Amino acid sequence: MSIKIGDKVRFLNSTGGGIVRSFKGKDQVLVEDEDGFEVPAFIREVVVVGEGDMQVHSSNKPQVQAPVETHVSKPEPKVEDVPEETIEGERLNIYLAYLPLDPKSIQQTGYEAYFVNDSNYYLFFNYMNRLNNSWISRYNGLVEPNTKIFIEEFGKQELNDLERVCVQLIAFKKDKPYSLKNTVSVELRLDTVKFYKLHCFMENDYFEDDALLYPIVRGDLPEKELLVSATDLQEAMQQKARDDRRIPQNIVKKKDVNSAVLEIDLHINELLDNTNGLSNADMLNYQLDKFHEVLAQYANHKGQKIVFIHGKGDGVLRKALEKELKTRYKQHYYQDASFREYGFGATMVTIK
Repeated sequence: MSIKIGDKVRFLNSTGGGIVRSFKGKDQVLVEDEDGFEVPAFIREVVVVGEGDMQVHSSNKPQVQAPVETHVSKPEPKVEDVPEETIEGERLNIYLAYLPLDPKSIQQTGYEAYFVNDSNYYLFFNYMNRLNNSWISRYNGLVEPNTKIFIEEFGKQELNDLERVCVQLIAFKKDKPYSLKNTVSVELRLDTVKFYKLHCFMENDYFEDDALLYPIVRGDLPEKELLVSATDLQEAMQQKARDDRRIPQNIVKKKDVNSAVLEIDLHINELLDNTNGLSNADMLNYQLDKFHEVLAQYANHKGQKIVFIHGKGDGVLRKALEKELKTRYKQHYYQDASFREYGFGATMVTIK
């Protein structure tokens, strides 16, 4: 019999037990006890007493499940592995990550949520969502340094509950001196529409599959939600009304209510409802036509910034846009758009 994530186990050489949450190396598991703490234990020193039904994303399942030894003749002292530290890990980089269970059925599939700790610190954290004027804890516990852990699986019907989420955490190290980190409490507003669009799930450093990443802390700095005044909102709505008369509604939208930057999504499924019968060359030409159309409309708007979202993909559209900018639009300035907001999938053009 082998141990699986989600199994209920008890310790052979000490009292207690809990639920298996993850594997640590080839011979240890992390067991969540009744208090919510994850305790490392050798596989040979635990025995399965019940079965769980927790599902884990395919990119994070262990490749080989170690067998369980139900009898130990000579117990060995428990030795806890010391997590490997990195120079970059001295600064906290913490993320929430969301992955579709079935990317091929993005309109119907459910999702998995993970907590990513890209740092040399242990973290006590609490992940919650807002319900009316109260908060509900969805997961809390301890995560080791440089580790990602599974939080939960949820369906489409729960997306509305996740529009407002919050993460609170405390960072520390065990048995060694460390730099004091401030306690963190970050509230986020999730754009649940992105969960229905496959291209919003992007390549990343933490998972083999594409994921939606929401930063909690980057470089020791907690994320701050932008607060918008009533005056800013009114001005932005007036500007949007003017823009709507000039630019096709299906491809242009304001980036946010407090910014003069225009956002143009050139993904073909955002431009056309049906691509049946179109070759790759036809679709590329259509995307370039939209690119030219927008630049022509804003040719006299000196200083106007326009973000063209082309996606990472195989880079064909990106290279085509750069060629046009270097030859036909030499007078304009262009650069990669904010990695924080678009990854490597967008180019910002400034009209000169």
